[in-house]
Amino acid sequence: MRLFFFSVIIMTALSVCAQPGAKPSGLRVNEQRIESRIKELASFGKDAQGRGYRVAFTPGDIKARGWFMDLMKKAGLEVSTDAAGNIIGRRKGKNPSLKPIAFGSHIDMVPDGGNYDGCVGSIGGLEVIEILNEQKLVTNHPLELIIFSNEEGGTIGSMAMAGNLTADGLKQVSQSGLTMAEGLRALGGNPDEIARSKRNKGDIHAYFELHIEQGGILDKEKLQIGVVEGIVGIIHWEVTVEGFANHAGTTPMDMRKDALLAASKLVVAVNEVATSVEGRQVGTIGKIAAMPGAYNVIPGKVVMGLEIRDLSYDKIWQLFREIEKRAASIASSSGVQISFRKEPNESRPAMADKELQAGIVQAAKGLNYGFRFMQSGAGHDAQEIAHIAPVAMIFIPSIGGISHSPKEYSTPVDMANGANVLLQAVLSIDK
Repeated sequence: MRLFFFSVIIMTALSVCAQPGAKPSGLRVNEQRIESRIKELASFGKDAQGRGYRVAFTPGDIKARGWFMDLMKKAGLEVSTDAAGNIIGRRKGKNPSLKPIAFGSHIDMVPDGGNYDGCVGSIGGLEVIEILNEQKLVTNHPLELIIFSNEEGGTIGSMAMAGNLTADGLKQVSQSGLTMAEGLRALGGNPDEIARSKRNKGDIHAYFELHIEQGGILDKEKLQIGVVEGIVGIIHWEVTVEGFANHAGTTPMDMRKDALLAASKLVVAVNEVATSVEGRQVGTIGKIAAMPGAYNVIPGKVVMGLEIRDLSYDKIWQLFREIEKRAASIASSSGVQISFRKEPNESRPAMADKELQAGIVQAAKGLNYGFRFMQSGAGHDAQEIAHIAPVAMIFIPSIGGISHSPKEYSTPVDMANGANVLLQAVLSIDK
């Protein structure tokens, strides 16, 4: 009889532990479900050669969005599309007067890109909703899962939500060949009422974005989680080097005004300036065109693209001024002229919120994941949302540091680790 009662007590205890409503700290995401959905999402937008082509506004993007919205509806979310084509899935909280905790990312991709950039944060965000549903847990704050439109083409959806998408921006031609305005219409948005997609400061309580690192630091250091301190600012300049085009066979070497030779010296100078000071700043000449472009003509004109990135806006300009000085010296010694024209599409640095960072650190420690603080060298939707709300980002490893490539890969375990941290961070800020 005593053994019987003891067995009953044990079985009752096990039954209680298995019931929905488990302690939030003990919740874990479904790794298999995340991996399965990543693979299914990857099937949308393949071109004739089987390459990934889910570029924003293309048929593949539109079909993938429809698939994702169906999943959101099945998860019980109230799903809508705003004027900027952002998909917003809302889950009610206990206190409707509280502002929503938002999280998400994007599902559009670069041409011939990978299956994880943006997708991990989107599917990981949906997984958070699924787990809360399964455990019958209702947060105090409403929750919003946001899938932003056309992140890869210039963070268009998040820019509109932050109130920074201009009329000129809507006229720009996207990678799909459509203007931004035409593309947003194709997604079910309404560019004529783009202002309606704007959120004011304070409308969102907090925004988290789970993302692949897109670099090799976490993979190299065998760490599970990157706690993002900030997203770098990015400024572009068009650089024009003007020399004199002349016959390559009859013009002596000491009588040339070779624009390409001067441009080459400037490429080296950019690298030297970027590596001359402490920090993680980067300077890149990413494109170059020499004219007239013939074997037997000395290049008379070169146009290049210069990009500088850093967490400090002042430091970006400090580096640029030093590059300008080096350019003036090269121009003088080479007999050419070098000019710079700043492009209008700059991105200001965005720092992560300290309280949200602390929640991510607490979650990583509680889950026994190795982590480190780091900056994001790539732009993200969180960078725009930082204008209107506290933001934070969670990075997971990119194997080999590869991104924007078909070889882009993050393991199922790493994706689940990131989603687990996102889940615990959301619950932490909800208290």
